[in-house]
Amino acid sequence: MHETLPAILLLLVSSVLVVALFRALKLPAMLAYILVGLLLGPKSFGFLPDTEANRQLAEFGIVFLMFSIGLEFSLGQLYAMRRIVLGIGSLQVLITMGAIMLLCLSFDLDWKAALVVSGALTMSSTAIVSKLLVERLDLNARHGRIAIGVLLFQDLAVVPLLVLIPAIASPTGSLAYTLGIAFLKAAVMLSILFFFGKNLMNRWFGIVARQRSRELFVMNVLMVTMVLAYATKVAGLSYALGAFIAGMLISETRFRYQVESDIAAFRDILMGLFFITIGMLLDFNSLVGNLSSILLVMVGLIIFKALVVAMLSRFFRYEPGVAVRAGVTLAQAGEFSFVVFSLGLENDLIGNGVLQIVLAASLLSMFIAPFIIQRNLQIAEFFSRSYTRNRKNQIEGIESVGKQLKDHVIICGFGRSGQYLSRFLKEEKFPFIALDIDPARVQEAASAGENVMYGDAGKRLVLDAAGAARAKALIISYDDPPSAIKILHLVNDYFPNLPVVVRTVDDTNMERFRDAGASEVVPEVLEGSLMLASHALVLLGVPLNRVVKRIRLFREERYKMFKGFFHGISDGDEAVERAVPRLHSVPINALAYCVGKPLKDIYFGLCKAEITAVRRDAHPEEVSPDFVFKEGDVVVILAKPHDLVLAERILLTGKDT
Repeated sequence: MHETLPAILLLLVSSVLVVALFRALKLPAMLAYILVGLLLGPKSFGFLPDTEANRQLAEFGIVFLMFSIGLEFSLGQLYAMRRIVLGIGSLQVLITMGAIMLLCLSFDLDWKAALVVSGALTMSSTAIVSKLLVERLDLNARHGRIAIGVLLFQDLAVVPLLVLIPAIASPTGSLAYTLGIAFLKAAVMLSILFFFGKNLMNRWFGIVARQRSRELFVMNVLMVTMVLAYATKVAGLSYALGAFIAGMLISETRFRYQVESDIAAFRDILMGLFFITIGMLLDFNSLVGNLSSILLVMVGLIIFKALVVAMLSRFFRYEPGVAVRAGVTLAQAGEFSFVVFSLGLENDLIGNGVLQIVLAASLLSMFIAPFIIQRNLQIAEFFSRSYTRNRKNQIEGIESVGKQLKDHVIICGFGRSGQYLSRFLKEEKFPFIALDIDPARVQEAASAGENVMYGDAGKRLVLDAAGAARAKALIISYDDPPSAIKILHLVNDYFPNLPVVVRTVDDTNMERFRDAGASEVVPEVLEGSLMLASHALVLLGVPLNRVVKRIRLFREERYKMFKGFFHGISDGDEAVERAVPRLHSVPINALAYCVGKPLKDIYFGLCKAEITAVRRDAHPEEVSPDFVFKEGDVVVILAKPHDLVLAERILLTGKDT
């Protein structure tokens, strides 16, 4: 204890400082842990000894890394993206592994070591790629979908590697017999677990959850993970395979998100320890002595993997620019690379000299990956002039239609909801332009005479070309919260007076949309339930006017907490329309009466108006009686049409007549 405590204290202080620095630089924390291991490890400054206890901690880290990746694995997503996963993904793994293995053999490397190196370098970083795609809102872009599909197959491909590496290291029996037995064990275990495991896991977690003890729930997750990891180890496989299976099984239960939430901190700390032990494997002197070889391997790896993915994407008929962006996104090594290297080292399949070079090259490729991925568009435009030309032509095509429109509606997304909406707009003689990023849908709809253009509504140039400055409303008709938030921010920044209506499946994200500047939010599930209720009541003999009144009252009451951003009142009756509260945005200029005055000093008299929100510098402000108005504010008022006019006049002139 006397000798261990200073080492633990040094490890904690170093980790906190370096991880905080990397977070500030927006770099993955994983790389920070590896740097801590490199600096403090026995092969550099020697503050942390290479002990059996540290190696066991690394095994725990592998277990929870694999559990985490298994937990995030989705069979539904795998099936939905099967064309990319089984097409581009499978070919990428086979071609990359085959080429790297042949290259290793040409340098007189043992075939077992070549298998470990090729298997490790084939993988890409799920953590880095998915995080950056989400941050850049590129998850649903075509290159983003290719990247996620390939990563899904890589997750699958690591399973045979986890079986294969311990098997080829076994000294007993023939290789074919050993491999056959190993894969048979894995197949039997996987079949039993996936046939019986899901129902059993659901029931067992249900029993534990009913005890309402978070401590017990977390212990149960750890127990299930370690039991399955130990079971696969006893079967002659690896801890990592069992942990991956445990994560996959739990991901198919209804307790998945609770598990993710409860074990997040514990899991991340253990994974951090694993990456620290990976850093401890690196020899600083060896890195300096082999720097040219390391850089050569890193550059070769990035270029080769980018080319493989890009060429495969082109083979599957994606345009050159999209192919280049997908290739650049997947050009680095990944977390699985370290798992494969660790297994190879544990089973004495790879020598230290080779390990130092390929491990360092993998780390460097991951270190520079965020900088490369963030510039994937510029790289694609540099290598694919047609991509730049196509993007310019798309903007010009949208602009040729958008410049002819005024007081129109911009529909973002032309799926079923967008198409139904367009029919209503046609009936009411409202001009509109629809934007969609599905080329097949755009082509089919345009050929049928629909006013649909190919374009990403999350780009300012596209909204400009669609005439957002002259539009009467913008409607986000698809359910994708990150994309909707991006569009809302763009509208707030560049078109602050443009009302935006957002469709969402349920009311989970209503507050987020409201805070981002949405004028109205329509939760699909609730509205569907109201329609179901109204039809049922009419069939049961309730008078239609009473049904309409009840539904209207329910809507008003349900949405009161959201300050009236959606009221659900159907139009058509002019008398009703005059009685319906509406929303209205009032820009506050320098000469406005309310500038410099608190809300409590603004006397609205008999005017029944409510200030539901104020946007200042494109950000929502907290409205209270002491709120002071400033020039440039955009005030959102909720009132009936007559009161809206009075309220606006009072804010701007201080007079109600």
